[in-house]
Amino acid sequence: MTLTMGTHMSIADGIAKTAENVVKMEANTMQIFSRNPRGSGYRNYSPQEVERFWRTKEENNFGPLLAHAPYTMNLASPRQATYEFACMVIKEDIARMDALGMEAIVFHPGSHTGIGAEAGIQNIIAGLNQAITGKERIMVLLETMSGKGTEIGASFEELKAIRDGAAHPERIGICLDTCHVFSAGYDIVHDLEGVLEEFDRVLGIGLLRAIHLNDSLMPFGSHKDRHATIGDGEIGMEALLGVLRHPLLKELPFYLETPLDDVGHKEEIRRIKERLGQ
Repeated sequence: MTLTMGTHMSIADGIAKTAENVVKMEANTMQIFSRNPRGSGYRNYSPQEVERFWRTKEENNFGPLLAHAPYTMNLASPRQATYEFACMVIKEDIARMDALGMEAIVFHPGSHTGIGAEAGIQNIIAGLNQAITGKERIMVLLETMSGKGTEIGASFEELKAIRDGAAHPERIGICLDTCHVFSAGYDIVHDLEGVLEEFDRVLGIGLLRAIHLNDSLMPFGSHKDRHATIGDGEIGMEALLGVLRHPLLKELPFYLETPLDDVGHKEEIRRIKERLGQ
């Protein structure tokens, strides 16, 4: 296998510098936030910076690049101001990241905060329909979630309902987060094959476009989203290596969202590659 692996990067130094930091980490892809993850602001990149970014990407054979929408966005919300903000953000960021050349943008589907999953899903669908034109090159990825509180997306069926209701389902795929699915009750430790068969039955394995590779601080089925470094959590190194080696998954891009700095991520990537014999 040729491992495509990167980590979640800050873009405080700009997107070109961020790509150069990826190379220093000996990674070959990256995930960035499309804007401030806890706010609403974003940077406009100069043509020179975008050119430098693309040069680094091409010279180092980067795999697919992933943008992550901000955590402040809740497309399932029944609150008008919250929902309108989410609709604005997803529409703007799909267009901005598509223009930048990112292959995909992932987002947390949202929390219904009491109106029920079905109504929340309808809000998400409407939000996506006003944002996706169908002419984009970028894929919009629904992330598998842990199911904390009123969070939508902890089951494959909920993700299917969102995609099936969208006007342009051909632009919508899935990003599987190993910590989230484990916490949601999908046993990737003892029955990875069964989980993937369930995914294929409900959604179709071809919709899986990216994997967030994270260990879990919380136990199986806890419905809590707490990432751990690879091998230091409840999933464990061997099970996560099984994800990396699986024939249906090994050609996908993997993105680390573990609680480490750049130096720590470089060592984490080195350790994973060593265990994979790369």
